[in-house]
Amino acid sequence: MARQPAIEFWYEFASTYSYLAAMRMEAAAAEAGVAVRWRPFLLGPIFAAQGWTSSPFNLYPAKGRNMWRDVEREAARLGLPALTKPDPFPQNSLSATRAAVLGQGEDWLVPFSKAVYTASFAEGRSIAEPAAVIGILDSLGLDGTQTLKAASAEANKTRLRVAGEEARSRGIYGAPSFLTEDGELFWGNDRLEQALAWAVGERSGGLR
Repeated sequence: MARQPAIEFWYEFASTYSYLAAMRMEAAAAEAGVAVRWRPFLLGPIFAAQGWTSSPFNLYPAKGRNMWRDVEREAARLGLPALTKPDPFPQNSLSATRAAVLGQGEDWLVPFSKAVYTASFAEGRSIAEPAAVIGILDSLGLDGTQTLKAASAEANKTRLRVAGEEARSRGIYGAPSFLTEDGELFWGNDRLEQALAWAVGERSGGLR
């Protein structure tokens, strides 16, 4: 039996386009017959290495205004709840990302990730405070307090730092990013279908 092709989905909880990708990832990947490895990471250190002190959507106001309208349109097209704009934006995603890194390989990682995005971009709630993350974990039937305590331990902090270093070493500069098994990098929610097609061997224009 042939092995199922796979992609890695690198995502940041403060990222609007990662939100859109996360909410449609499971259905799109299932339709394509591709397995997905969810890879949470922090964009802040990568932005800092590029000399940015905030999101480029804040640094370039015209770009930011268009982004919010674009995400609003896309959320409506996908049948997602009306978009809410976090204040401040981007939200501090450290606690949520630590929890997600701890959850890699666990059944609760995907529902937790989607719940964090829903809280931030569909319900207008903060995800920055540890208490908010604990509440989301509790809502999934986990012991939120103990889970976040484990996520904040030094060993898991190291895992998160290593994930960021891996992202940089593999050429990732934004989120969402999709990496195929042969190392092809696709960036942006609108490249999800292309990443899935590449993963199953579909190429356009004779590319290999």
